[in-house]
Amino acid sequence: MSNLAPADKRFYGVRDVTATSENVSLITASILSKKLAAGLGWLVLDVKCGNGAFMNDLEQARELARSLVDVANGAGTKTTALLTDMNETLASAIGNAVEVRNAVDFLTSAKRDPRLETVVLALAAEMVFSSGSAEDLDSASKAAATALASGKAAELFGKMVFGLGGPVDFVEKSANYLPVASIIAPIEASRDGFISGVDARALGVAVVEMGGGRRLREDKVDHRVGLVDFVPIGTSISAGDSICFVHANSQEHVERAHESVLQAVEISVEVASPVEPLIERIA
Repeated sequence: MSNLAPADKRFYGVRDVTATSENVSLITASILSKKLAAGLGWLVLDVKCGNGAFMNDLEQARELARSLVDVANGAGTKTTALLTDMNETLASAIGNAVEVRNAVDFLTSAKRDPRLETVVLALAAEMVFSSGSAEDLDSASKAAATALASGKAAELFGKMVFGLGGPVDFVEKSANYLPVASIIAPIEASRDGFISGVDARALGVAVVEMGGGRRLREDKVDHRVGLVDFVPIGTSISAGDSICFVHANSQEHVERAHESVLQAVEISVEVASPVEPLIERIA
């Protein structure tokens, strides 16, 4: 990757010390430098917006998506973007091994989170349509759904894993290969009400604090830890019900995650409507 767009790292270093990391033009250059250098025939971008995304504000996210699409198309790469919501977790798992397990469950129909399915199929449809393999987005969406339901997507994922040096039976026996945390414990609601809001970024930080991500470059990542089985926004919940489960390797991390999740998840007396994950398409 460092050889694909060698100037990007230096530009980012300059942006970091000049407080221009959030400049849309410079973000556009950084994101597209690697993708255009790869010589892509077409490109579909997922630009996220919300408290769990780099772009929290909708107008800023829309501006970035528009910039990315215009520049990439101007450079000769057919490009579209979807604006998607990140004011809630996309899937019911945050972490390393738990997210891989969630992806395998998704592909094999063992479990499919509705928000994740909506975004995945929309992005897949965009790719099928952009490649010229379908006449319109509707037929492209049907083709993507068929590939998922038939098991073709899971089969190709398994081939990709094997092609990258992984086990040939990873999809069928992922439980044999993915590490598991020593402690799995519920995080329970402290009062009755409805799940009305989620600070997705705070949940991600909670996993990092358990070792599931790096705060410093030299930190080692604990692939076993994470948070799973989140109750979605709009769900009625009673005190003592599980909001999610924490996968941790020490009781201290369990307690810290418990505190972080209760602070990140808002419970109100009023019913909250679920937020649609797809905001708009930009082409």
